[in-house]
Amino acid sequence: MIRIAIVGEIGSGKTYIANKFNYPIFDADKIVTKIYEKDRNCFNKIKKVTKNSYLTFPIKKKDLVKCILDNRNNLKKISNIVHPIVRKKLRNFLNKNRFNKIVVLDIPLFLENKLNKKRDIIIFIQAKKKDIKKRLISRNGYNSKIIKELKKIQLPLSFKKKKSNFIIKNDFKSKTFKSEIVYILRNLKK
Repeated sequence: MIRIAIVGEIGSGKTYIANKFNYPIFDADKIVTKIYEKDRNCFNKIKKVTKNSYLTFPIKKKDLVKCILDNRNNLKKISNIVHPIVRKKLRNFLNKNRFNKIVVLDIPLFLENKLNKKRDIIIFIQAKKKDIKKRLISRNGYNSKIIKELKKIQLPLSFKKKKSNFIIKNDFKSKTFKSEIVYILRNLKK
């Protein structure tokens, strides 16, 4: 099985491009959202370690953002609870899809959490800062302070780019990157 990992800056279009590969996708953001909505045990652990009185189940994103901004250490505490659950779900996904030729891993902290294997194909999504900012601002619940906190725990983009096998330039026009995806998939089949 070929594992394609999509990496890049927050808001660069990683998930959108990951979906264009038309192979099974492990979307970590979607998994985390489900954990916050359905995993009461996770909620209880988060509530306990953050000593937060206003968090309720299911966890709402705006409450989680407030919790992190109230105390910056809470981001690490929450990550320490959520990441092992995500890793377990990743193992289940890989096991379930072990007979597929290719799987796509859309995991924002893929390199940071050392999830990469030697034979993984890493694709860096590159986009212009102004385009990224415009997209982020248009997102529901956008908060520049939380984006800054999340960027602090990420590796430098230059490092991610250097570790990547391919770079897709995303100008947010599908024609541009579709040909790059075709090129990558052809190279993988050789």
